[in-house]
Amino acid sequence: MSFSKDIKAELAERISNARHCRIAEMAGILSVGASVTGEGIVLFGENKATADKLAELIRKLFSESVEVSQTKNKGKKIYRVSIEDEGLRNRIFEVLKCDVCKARETGIIYVSDVVITQQCCRRAFLRGAFLAAGSVSDPEKTYHFEIIARDMKQAHQIEMVADSFDLEARILIRKEKYIIVYIKDGSKIVDALSVMEAHVSMMNMENVRILKEMRNNVNRQVNCETANIGKTVAAAGKQIEDIRLIEEKLGLSKLAKGLEEVARLRISYPDSSLQELSDMMDPPIGRSGVNHRLKKLGRIADGLRGGTP
Repeated sequence: MSFSKDIKAELAERISNARHCRIAEMAGILSVGASVTGEGIVLFGENKATADKLAELIRKLFSESVEVSQTKNKGKKIYRVSIEDEGLRNRIFEVLKCDVCKARETGIIYVSDVVITQQCCRRAFLRGAFLAAGSVSDPEKTYHFEIIARDMKQAHQIEMVADSFDLEARILIRKEKYIIVYIKDGSKIVDALSVMEAHVSMMNMENVRILKEMRNNVNRQVNCETANIGKTVAAAGKQIEDIRLIEEKLGLSKLAKGLEEVARLRISYPDSSLQELSDMMDPPIGRSGVNHRLKKLGRIADGLRGGTP
C-alpha cells in the first residue's frame, strides 16, 4: 500500500462528533471529488476508503443510505457513489450553502466559506479534500503534498484553508490542465498531516525525516572528514618532496637540530598528523611548532629549487 493510501485509510476512520465538522468534511469530498450531472451528484475514484467515508457521512448527517458500487476501467477498480434522490440532493445543497444553479451549470459544487468558518471545520474540510483528490509522495524519496482542484476558484479556497494553519501552500498549473495546491517543505507536510488528524501517518513520516536527516548529517561529516584527509595527505606529500630535495642537495645533517628532527619524523611517518608528529618530538613542541618548522623546510626547499639554499 502506498503512503497516500495509508493516510487515506487512517483519515477514513476518523468521524467528527460535531455535525458542522461532518458537513465541512463532506463539503471537502464533494467539492473536489464529485460532479453534478443529470443523474445527480456523482463521486467516483480509485480509493474505496473515500467512497465509504462519503456514504458514512451522508448516513450520519441525513439518516439516508447511499450505495457504493464498483466497476473496472482499464483493469483498475473504480468506486462510485451516486446521489440520485432529488430530496437528498437538495438537503446536501442546502447544508453546503452552495449555489445550486451554478453547480448544475458547471458541474462543480462550490462550498460557501460560511461552512468553514470555524478552525475545526477547516480541518475537516482539508481532510475531505485530501480524501477526494490528494496525495503525498513516499517520504523516503521526496517531500510533496498536493490536492488537485477543479478550477482556480476552488484552488484558492483550498490554499486559504491550508494557509490558515500556516502550511505555506502554493498553487501550480501542471501540463496546462491540472490545478494543484501543493506543499513541498517536509516539516509543513508533517504539519498538514497533523491538521488533518492523521496522527499515525504523521509519526511515520516524522520518523522517516529524522532518519534521513541523520543519514545526511553523517554523509556531510564523512565528506568533510574525507576532504580534510585529502588536504592532509596532499600537504604531507609536498612536505616529503621538500625534505627529499633538501636531503639530496644539502643533506639533513646540515640542518638545525630541530628542523632535522622534524624532517626525519615526517619521512618516517608520512601518514601522521601534525599533532602526532608533535607528540613524537623530544621534547614535544606543540602542533603549531611542528607546522612552523615544516613551513621553514618548505622555504629552504624553494630556495634550493631557485638555486640559493
